[in-house]
Amino acid sequence: MTGRPDVFGSVRLGHLVIETNRFTDWRRFGTDAIGLHHDDLSRDLMRFRLDDHACRFLLRRGPAEDVVAMGWHLDDHTTFERIEARVRAHGVPAVAGTAEEAGLRGVERLLRFPGPKGITQEICTTPVLATDPLTMLASGWVTGDPGMGHVALTSTRPALTRGYFSTVFDARLTDHIDETISGVKLRIRFLRVNERHHSIAVAAVRGLPVDPVRTRVQHLNIQCQSLDDLARSYRRVHELGFDMALSIGQHTNDRELSYYARTPSGFEWEVGWNPVVVDEATWEPGTHQGISVWGHTPVGQTVIDRLDRFRLGARSLLHREKTVPALSGAKTPDG
Repeated sequence: MTGRPDVFGSVRLGHLVIETNRFTDWRRFGTDAIGLHHDDLSRDLMRFRLDDHACRFLLRRGPAEDVVAMGWHLDDHTTFERIEARVRAHGVPAVAGTAEEAGLRGVERLLRFPGPKGITQEICTTPVLATDPLTMLASGWVTGDPGMGHVALTSTRPALTRGYFSTVFDARLTDHIDETISGVKLRIRFLRVNERHHSIAVAAVRGLPVDPVRTRVQHLNIQCQSLDDLARSYRRVHELGFDMALSIGQHTNDRELSYYARTPSGFEWEVGWNPVVVDEATWEPGTHQGISVWGHTPVGQTVIDRLDRFRLGARSLLHREKTVPALSGAKTPDG
């Protein structure tokens, strides 16, 4: 990255686009269980809000049942143009969003280009602020300069995935976690683009090019303002009959207290509270053993669930994971 302006600190996760045909279930999950504000735009479009931004989650009707785009909000037009120039200089196609597409995402300016695992990456400027007050069960969510949370991916080609986010957004390695689940050894890489401990996590099975997760995104995370909000949403998820993936626990690396619910589309939704904030002057990447200090116990997991993971892992051997080699840089050591 030497010799070019660094955009680290000028980038934050700003919105996500989810494609689903399960609008009724998603509306109940987002508003009644997690506690978000929602706006119905049409039969085929719905948005969730966390704060004064007009859109944080855009749900559009379609068969993917997955996150299909990640939106990165940038400090200014200069940062936008720097990232656009990087993408185009590597010969990767980038498409300017229409005024309607930008409006749906609640931003002024929008550019889309390919990303790892077939997830479109979107860069945006100047979020539109909603005029209507929030109506939601949560007292508030932590967003602001660090962005709205993080996204976790599983990958058979983690070095390329990490290289992509380093090339495009100057992402830095925060730390690793080594974990063994049902006898399978995983290494999870945590990448940051600002002071938030991580905006991207990339998990890979060690020694085997398999991916045991059906969806492109394994989970997404949002951060609540209070411990009461965490406890109350956890209770609502149970009471409303949505599946809980992992019970409340605390992570080893970012110390975040959280739980994982299973969304109507099948990927997981983590609600967290009080993670550490990275101090760039003193932080050094390290490796943690195990994902949790305590808790995060699997809920309702059966032998059939484990067999399904093995089946998906075996199937992934037959399908080469989508990457963007031109933007993935040279293979980067874990450090």
